[in-house]
Amino acid sequence: MPDYGHDLETGVFLTPSNASPHAPVQLAREAEELGFDLATFQDHPYQPQFHDTWTLLTWVAASTSRIRLAGNVLNVPLRQPAVLARSAASLDLLSGGRVDLGLGAGGFWDAIEAMGEPRRTPGQGVTALSEAIDIIRGIWAADDRSPLRVAGQFHHVDGAKRGPRPAHPIPIVVGAYKPRMLRLVGRQADGWLPSLGYLGEDGLAPGNATIDAAAREAGRDPREIRRLLNIQGAFSARTTGPLQGPPERWVEDLLALALEDGVGTFIVATDDPTTMTTFAQEVVPDLRERIAAERRVRGTTTGPVLSPRAASLRRDGIDYDGLPTSLVGSAVEPGSFTYPQHRATYMRGGRPGLVLRPGTTAEVVEALAFAREQPVLGQVPLSIRSGGHGISGRSTNDGGIVLDVGRLDTIEVLDAERRLVRVGPGARWGAVAAALDSHGWAISSGDYGGVAVGGLATAGGVGLLGREHGLTIDAVRAAEIVLADGRALRVSDTEHPEIFWALRGAGANLGVVTALELEAAEVGDVGWVQLAFDASDVADFLTGFGAAIEASPRDVTLFLVMGAPQRDGRVVAQVYGVVDHSDPDTVIERLQPFAALAPLIGQQVQMARYAQVMGGASDAAHAAVGEPHSRSTLVEHLTPELARDVEALLRSGATHFFSVRAVGGAISDVAADATAYAGRSANFSVTALGGHEAALDAGWAAVLAHGEGTYLSFDTGPAADVVARAFPPATLERLRSVKREVDPGNLFRDNAWVMAGS
Repeated sequence: MPDYGHDLETGVFLTPSNASPHAPVQLAREAEELGFDLATFQDHPYQPQFHDTWTLLTWVAASTSRIRLAGNVLNVPLRQPAVLARSAASLDLLSGGRVDLGLGAGGFWDAIEAMGEPRRTPGQGVTALSEAIDIIRGIWAADDRSPLRVAGQFHHVDGAKRGPRPAHPIPIVVGAYKPRMLRLVGRQADGWLPSLGYLGEDGLAPGNATIDAAAREAGRDPREIRRLLNIQGAFSARTTGPLQGPPERWVEDLLALALEDGVGTFIVATDDPTTMTTFAQEVVPDLRERIAAERRVRGTTTGPVLSPRAASLRRDGIDYDGLPTSLVGSAVEPGSFTYPQHRATYMRGGRPGLVLRPGTTAEVVEALAFAREQPVLGQVPLSIRSGGHGISGRSTNDGGIVLDVGRLDTIEVLDAERRLVRVGPGARWGAVAAALDSHGWAISSGDYGGVAVGGLATAGGVGLLGREHGLTIDAVRAAEIVLADGRALRVSDTEHPEIFWALRGAGANLGVVTALELEAAEVGDVGWVQLAFDASDVADFLTGFGAAIEASPRDVTLFLVMGAPQRDGRVVAQVYGVVDHSDPDTVIERLQPFAALAPLIGQQVQMARYAQVMGGASDAAHAAVGEPHSRSTLVEHLTPELARDVEALLRSGATHFFSVRAVGGAISDVAADATAYAGRSANFSVTALGGHEAALDAGWAAVLAHGEGTYLSFDTGPAADVVARAFPPATLERLRSVKREVDPGNLFRDNAWVMAGS
């Protein structure tokens, strides 16, 4: 296999001399400006005339913005593998995914021994390097929650914690020449990095053959292993030998190495800026063009290689090879490095077969067309995800397709006078709040800034400004949506009004929202409230909280969370929320009825911007496991009878999280039939989560009898039951009429499906 089809990359091999400390840093900067892909440094920790290579790599990473960095190659005997793994992952995270890891077994053993490491034979060096690679990869496997154990002869760990996970799949590149090391490359490495001057008369061919055979024996595709080559030469007017002559001679020499020996990365060993410039400007463009032209003639397969292991993880029923070209680069499948970041939601551990991540409306259209065309469409679930935070967990699945609109995250002001903003469904509410804060605006948006716009602004949006400014859907003035048949529409009160009506409360049934236009409210400083109570008299506390909320001005929106009793029987209630008033004295006055409900065991009230309230969200990817069990209902009042049944539920231990969210106020000003969200008369949204569904249902039944309606995003019950409770009969029939019009094939069915039970 003379040509592995790898895209051409270039790098520099720099001396880490400390005589002029910043000289190698400046050379790396120049390499970046010239367009090189990789800056590498030799690693000789026993050499006092050199910088420590890892320290230098860190400094260079902070001094550059694009170029990737690597040791060429790192001396593994003097770099403890578990620590090296964490160092590499940390630098990769800090640099935005710009670390490659070049490793070597060690060569100058007198110097290595002098530094305190016992001498190893060549065979022992191979074994030690293999163990080190296992440890490094094990540390990076942060999604594996088991302790890492590698019982090596030279390197071992026994119960080490895994992580951090790097920002990108750090390639492990090995410098190797002898057969045992070459076989290790074939089994374990992502790249082979020899130096041209150290190869024998037969050049790269014997090494390639050994690596390829070992790769196939290990069940790998040899194309998974990039071939890198350190080269050295001189530019001159007259040719005197290989890589000794004018740029066109270099092009001819390197072209043969690329096409006949499979080299994908050429790394020029030089500290001369002129040589770097000539190579980058007079060799690389012609070489790239010549390689591409020859590959077109030969019909060479290029691009990313799907490993046999990754192929084995693909799920049945999905035509992976039919994926549109525009979606391939961002798509995530079970064998992808980023799969652990995309498979789960906030509370549900999914195992989708494919996650599509379109970045434009046109790509959403293509993604839906792909979903429609699957060979067993009726058996492949399709989930739509904006941020994956919904408690219901419906935005992931097992074996199906997830269409993730997280990349559609723009935020822009359309009309300052009307406070009209256009927001992508993948934008996080914390970012929206921050963007609107400079204008003195806000949109009521749940209680956590990590939630994305799309789900909240189509299901309802019970938020911390709700009693003052309504649900999130009440701020929506228009939306852009792609329907099941691929049509992209703008919907509003005057454009496709029935779709717009249905969108606000049941949007997941209709299509994929690609943008929303929302009218923000003027919001200044607010009182950010966090209180904790000894609420052991649960029923009395709940009725008192309900009465205090209903008697409060609309600028008070507070939420309540309680859990199972503690070991001493005490029940703690946490109350948090917003008083939408800029006067501190008024804020305190509003809170007096709540402070009198029960003994306070913790309190914090501060004046803040709404953006600060929403700004504490984590950027960490969702990593839930298991299946959430959540039940929700809407109630008008927290009556003594309801409070009694809630207390029984809490004391049964069937729920570990029980919440009451205040609604009412401005939310109730909207007519019940104005949007698909019909629960306008309620003053409270009540939710319980439990670890065992049967026990939760047994205790929840009494609570449910007091409610009418439900909040879709908080209920994981059977779809037919949830839909029947969420939508009154007239609303449900109207929704089904719209559904039959826009999605007659029921493409969007793996959610709170309005056709369930029909």
